[in-house]
Amino acid sequence: MSEVQLKSVQCLGATGLHRMAYWEWAYTGAGAASAAPVLVCVHGLTRQGRDFDSLARRMSDRYRVICPDVVGRGRSDWLLNLAGYQIPNYVADMVVLLARLDVAQVDWVGTSMGGLIGMGLAALPAKPACLVRRMVLNDVGPELSLAALQRIGGYLGQNMHFDSVAEGSAYLASISQGFGPHSGAQWAALSAPMFKPDASGQGVSLHYDPKIAAPFAQVSAESAQAGSTALWQVYDSLTCPTLLLRGAESDLLSAATAQAMTQRGPCARLHEFAGVGHAPTLVQDDQIEVVREFLGTV
Repeated sequence: MSEVQLKSVQCLGATGLHRMAYWEWAYTGAGAASAAPVLVCVHGLTRQGRDFDSLARRMSDRYRVICPDVVGRGRSDWLLNLAGYQIPNYVADMVVLLARLDVAQVDWVGTSMGGLIGMGLAALPAKPACLVRRMVLNDVGPELSLAALQRIGGYLGQNMHFDSVAEGSAYLASISQGFGPHSGAQWAALSAPMFKPDASGQGVSLHYDPKIAAPFAQVSAESAQAGSTALWQVYDSLTCPTLLLRGAESDLLSAATAQAMTQRGPCARLHEFAGVGHAPTLVQDDQIEVVREFLGTV
């Protein structure tokens, strides 16, 4: 069996069924793979599950690692009803995924949007225990900078086409300075899964539905504040051990919000990465080791 396999699960939305793809990394540790604990890694807003290739390889000695493509991204279906591109619906899809995996609990690594999905899942009432046993929130929290949301909205949803993957990769680099420094090989590995052949067959386009931008058209100072209030209520309800990662130069998660998260709710353990903004890619060895240490010692 190859180290990673593409699988899928059918989920139910407002307009019927949609398929959510996920990448499953083979467990390489001792004992039966079916008995291994499960680590779910969920990507950011415009990304996809292959973002976690480096982390998944390193964690597969301990876990069965599952990396979904959230609906509208990667190999998953695009939705007919744009209202489905919302966190509560993504959480519902993850509940279906856990049922498919036949596990009562998972450990969770969520980057940006993936962290918000993890918070929503961990806040669900569940017996006998919380669906999320341990959680890593990667550069995200209950209070998000309006300026950063508007920055993301400025490039999100453009139906862009490129002559080649290399040209598209250069474009992604231009809007991803917050990811921090990467080698050419690292950036190529992060970029390649972000593209698919375009309709003309002459080039490539980004591998996500441009309509995921629709909710951003509604973002205002008032809606952002209302969302923050609701998210703090979710965060304050969490009880699972939590690690909060922050790019020291992040424009999305402020230092003040990160510090507040160490004092409220699950009282997250905070680790900052110098020279990185929004968001650490968890490709670099030092970033991976912080995650391994937390998940291995809690």
